[in-house]
Amino acid sequence: MEDKINKSGFVNIIGNPNVGKSTLMNALVGEKLSIVTSKAQTTRHRIMGIVNGEDYQIVFSDTPGILKPSYELQEAMMNFVDTAIGDADIIIYVTDVYESSQKNKEYVDKLNLLSCPVIVVINKIDKLLTGKDNNPSAAESGEKKPQTIDALVEKWHTLVPKAEILPMSALNKINTDLLLNKIVSILPEQHAWYDRDVFTDKNLRFFASEILREKILENYSKEIPYCAEVVIENFIEEEELYSIEAVINVVRESQKGIIIGKKGAALKRVGTQARKDMEKFFEKKVFLKIFVKVDPSWRENKKELKRFGYIV
Repeated sequence: MEDKINKSGFVNIIGNPNVGKSTLMNALVGEKLSIVTSKAQTTRHRIMGIVNGEDYQIVFSDTPGILKPSYELQEAMMNFVDTAIGDADIIIYVTDVYESSQKNKEYVDKLNLLSCPVIVVINKIDKLLTGKDNNPSAAESGEKKPQTIDALVEKWHTLVPKAEILPMSALNKINTDLLLNKIVSILPEQHAWYDRDVFTDKNLRFFASEILREKILENYSKEIPYCAEVVIENFIEEEELYSIEAVINVVRESQKGIIIGKKGAALKRVGTQARKDMEKFFEKKVFLKIFVKVDPSWRENKKELKRFGYIV
């Protein structure tokens, strides 16, 4: 039967850290493809999620949060962002009700120079609708209380006159349908880029590594999550289970001790949490074995970054 798809496009999501880009993509795709935590720099890679309708295909891309790079890993992360801006058919710029519009303003300025359609999503409006402010990080950093929705919309209309401005809550799926309908209405007329049975460009190894990295972000504080990289050394697909061997790379010997914990308790906890989430994601039993390795220069070593998938 002939495929009826006649509209398709790459819809790339960019924005500063912690504004809800990954939550938004997961809501739009209907699958948890991007890991989500309260920590900055949770997303390190560009991750695609594909949505097919009766006559359209949307290829969403989640990207790392915009930052000023301090080392090679962050340079590679920003290359993902810049590439996403360059190859987009539609750009979604995500901000939220707390964020200053001056943060990394050079990227806001870039929006006005793009030839493709731009949609500015003002996320987390549920905080204004409920009157509940559950954003401790904002309070700790001295951020101002959020403005009203109308004031925020007007501000972003002034900053990016060419953009469609859409207040929403990705977490509570407020206005996500409106966003999806808007995207479909402005998709370019062109063929599908992927088969209908494909929902992401990443393989199972990638999702196994991201699930384990999410647990590291959730269980460890300070510099540990930002010095850790997960590599799947073996991924064996058996009939009734997946056998997975993972290596957590850290920068210092002291970090290795923290990851493992007293009598291995910390690593066991992280491994159990990761295994359960992997089984839920893969819908299959998982045998997970984790090793911890010290690799002092992995964040600066281009050869290592290429092996980890940050440099093509």
